[in-house]
Amino acid sequence: MANAASGMAVHDDCKLRFLELKAKRNYRFVTFKIEDQQVIIDKIGGPDESYEDFTNSLPVDECRYAVFDFDFITDENVQKSKIFFIAWCPDTSKVRMKMVYASSKDRFKRELDGIQFELQATDPSEMSLDIVKSRAI
Repeated sequence: MANAASGMAVHDDCKLRFLELKAKRNYRFVTFKIEDQQVIIDKIGGPDESYEDFTNSLPVDECRYAVFDFDFITDENVQKSKIFFIAWCPDTSKVRMKMVYASSKDRFKRELDGIQFELQATDPSEMSLDIVKSRAI
């Protein structure tokens, strides 16, 4: 288990699943939560799941970290993929939870080598598919 500067440990499974998403494309997304002072896997989305499936998997009143493998086709008709790191902290989550997630985010993100874009969202409109597409292209 890696030890984060904020005192938050990162379970080895988190890095393993991220590497499988990045290299083998086994998953469309992985969500992570903080529990008992460590970052653990919350949910895993299969390769055929959509961005809507991903956003629907996020709780409305709790923070989460997530990685999403976004596939798209460029204007030149080339298939591409970009990996997004998303920090989800809805306004309805508890203040203490928001503080813990905010203070641990950068250290956790450094554990996941290969993230290309980052989004921070407090409500679904801040991470709409249009926003993801505009960042990726």
